[in-house]
Amino acid sequence: MELSVIYSRAQAGIEAPPVRVETHLSNGLPAFHIVGLPETAVRESKDRVRCALLNSHFNFPDRRITVNLAPADLPKEGGRFDLPIAMGILTASGQVPQELLSQHELLGELALDGRLCAVPGAIPAAIAASRARRQLVVPEGSAAMAALAPGSRIIAASDLLTLSAHLNGSRAIAPCVAQLPAGKHHYPDLSDVVGQQGARRALEIAASGNHHLLLTGPPGTGKTLLASRLPGILPPPTPDEVLTLLAIRSYLDPTATGECCRRPFRSPHHTATAAALVGGGSKPRPGEVSLAHAGVLFLDEIAEFSRHSLEALREPLESGEIILSRARHRTRYPARFQLVAAMNPCPCGHMDDPDQPCRCTPEQIQRYRGRLSGPLLDRIDLHVPVHRLLPAELLRLQVDIESSASVRARVVSSRARQEQRQGCANAQIPPHSLLESCLLGRAETRYLESAAGRMKLSGRALHRSLRVARTIADLADCPAIRTEHIGEALAYRNADLQC
Repeated sequence: MELSVIYSRAQAGIEAPPVRVETHLSNGLPAFHIVGLPETAVRESKDRVRCALLNSHFNFPDRRITVNLAPADLPKEGGRFDLPIAMGILTASGQVPQELLSQHELLGELALDGRLCAVPGAIPAAIAASRARRQLVVPEGSAAMAALAPGSRIIAASDLLTLSAHLNGSRAIAPCVAQLPAGKHHYPDLSDVVGQQGARRALEIAASGNHHLLLTGPPGTGKTLLASRLPGILPPPTPDEVLTLLAIRSYLDPTATGECCRRPFRSPHHTATAAALVGGGSKPRPGEVSLAHAGVLFLDEIAEFSRHSLEALREPLESGEIILSRARHRTRYPARFQLVAAMNPCPCGHMDDPDQPCRCTPEQIQRYRGRLSGPLLDRIDLHVPVHRLLPAELLRLQVDIESSASVRARVVSSRARQEQRQGCANAQIPPHSLLESCLLGRAETRYLESAAGRMKLSGRALHRSLRVARTIADLADCPAIRTEHIGEALAYRNADLQC
């Protein structure tokens, strides 16, 4: 047979569009052409495939070889098409039967000796292959990750000879079985935080309703310490979140599965560019907001970030995803993260500090705070001051500090009520069902209207405060929102920071 068709998958963000690898052998001077919008790494596969076939003791056809990667308008990149191109040549030249390959999809990069090397994007490819009712052949290094996709049948091949023996029926390869890493994940514990009861309370509310949080206070008061304890009181990720996390993390390490059930905690430096935060590049790659999906994005010294970088966060904060558009690419990445930010009240950090005088002028303070725009602050639900503790309180032996485990139990219980009521955390209640989920009595409505008018809250801030009040009521196991819940939610709106 001089024409063969092998099924494979490209990579477009965390999606895996189908690709048909069509190989044709014809008479004429020996040549090897790859068409179908291949990029440099794909065009270089000609040399890798040729050496791999020869070193695996296969016959390389001394004919004119044309490989078409269809559809032709989809950009193809990376070494993931080495394996389907090699198998296409083998089937077109009659060295491997074509029949069984119609039930498989192939993915893998070839070393020159015929070994298969791991490639990114195994999880999306496994999910797509399962929907197409085909088995997915991947390198052994990618098999553990791909097998986590529900309903998938993964064949882990170490080299070309092993795979050809499987397809010829001489030595079958058993499908790979998914194995999630056992054991509990250890997070920094909340019992390390001394005092700061108000900030601890806000942290629990943020974890319960998936709300964004801004901590403001002098240097050394424990803002970073508090933020790093948030992942330890969050509920464990759902199975869908685990798959999405694995798909995103495969960009960094295509073989890592050990952190798949751990909430991510990303803390980029304030020199990070907008592209580093939200993703970008000529071939759009995920940024920090996507790597923090289903976890926490901590921006320490948020006022030191560039204004352009911070403004790029506004859309993913609202929509929970980021769409990166380039001339030849349009890629969507999930970005449902929980933002925790920390900042000083002024450039020197000692504004309103009774122990140390502030050295900043009003213009310097205004310019420093002006780096956080009003629309960005409007999207942060909880604005919490963190005050300096007395040395005697810091040095006193603490024996009754609540641990992360007990706080997490309340958070999990509260989150379960939210899932049962509206199917999502309170911070993600859609606008069309907000008033239904956050039903108010007549007295509570009048109180909220009056307070919102005095505080000059925007429509977004009003709705976000209502969601926070719903979370406070859930933590108290109260079916209805009461006036005290609304009052506490509005207390977390710090008008002094608005620009």
